[in-house]
Amino acid sequence: MGKFMKKILIIIALIIISLVCTGLKASAGTVRIKDVTHIDGIRENQLIGYGVVVGLPGTGDNSKSTQMTNVSLLKNLGTVIDKPDDIKKGNTASVIVTAIIPPFVRSGDKIDVTVSSLADAKSLEGGVLVQTQLLAPNGEIIAVAQGPISTGGTDVSANGSSARTSITTSGRVPNGAIVERDVISEIGDDYGLKVVLNRADFTMAARVASIINLNVAPAKAIDGSTIQVSIPDKFIDDKIKFISILENLTLTSADAVAKVIINERTGTIVIGSNVKLLPAAIAHGNLTVTVSTTNEVSQPASLSSGGTTVPVANSQISINKEAGRVIEIPSNSNLNDLVRALNSIGVTPYDLISILQALKEAGSLQAILEII
Repeated sequence: MGKFMKKILIIIALIIISLVCTGLKASAGTVRIKDVTHIDGIRENQLIGYGVVVGLPGTGDNSKSTQMTNVSLLKNLGTVIDKPDDIKKGNTASVIVTAIIPPFVRSGDKIDVTVSSLADAKSLEGGVLVQTQLLAPNGEIIAVAQGPISTGGTDVSANGSSARTSITTSGRVPNGAIVERDVISEIGDDYGLKVVLNRADFTMAARVASIINLNVAPAKAIDGSTIQVSIPDKFIDDKIKFISILENLTLTSADAVAKVIINERTGTIVIGSNVKLLPAAIAHGNLTVTVSTTNEVSQPASLSSGGTTVPVANSQISINKEAGRVIEIPSNSNLNDLVRALNSIGVTPYDLISILQALKEAGSLQAILEII
């Protein structure tokens, strides 16, 4: 009876392991709808304002705009000065203040702001932003910012020497702006709501519509990025609960478009996993030409009665040509094959950029080549 029970337990354990492995396999490559989409009409907004930073230890600017701002600021505070030059220069700086305001914020909420020097200030370190109005694109005042600036580093110079740990002509004021009015966002319309993919993809749009149809409500993909969803009657007065159910549905992620991203400024190359190659041959070899010049002086003899001292340049040219190497890329090669083959001939990132561009021109690279 003991052996029989052991066999039963082993069989049960194997079944559990099998179910767990099947579940893990099924969940691989799945994403939530909220991770790849957003609701149409719910968006962030940009704010901007012009202000002045005070309390700088001589690292401010001496621009005319800053002087005029100082005069206006003191006038608004009830102080009148005869000349702008009466204010010590270098202790203030004119700045541009920017912020991103999220949807559904209410009056009294606080948001971070970024402060950036407008003129020739050397550093905003240690400065305090004076009350600044932040405007929406339509000119309405949405928030008011004020507070000490955090630059996250230092910039010091003396006697021609300098040391800098970060850019200090811009900084942030955490929770530095107070929202002055509610930001209202409309959720959907009389026909329901629209779910918009963060990245347009026809396959993904069809999958999202299918999953929503199957689980919560009628849905239809109307283009490569937008899915029209009808809100069921029981959720008409509770759209938030409906959106919560909808955005937590999971689906299999679509395969990414075959793409190669190249940043020529930094030599960075990102190759997507779906990149394929048609048959091709790649030759790689380096030709190095070195020109060196030795400067000498032609000096006449000490007892001669004529002649002049003239400079003479002796140039030497050397050419070093490495042996060419040719590799063959078979049909339907994938990312691993390409990287392995190119590593075998010792290419640098900049060589790889040229090779990928040549493969694209030759029609071998079956991917979008994007240079940023």
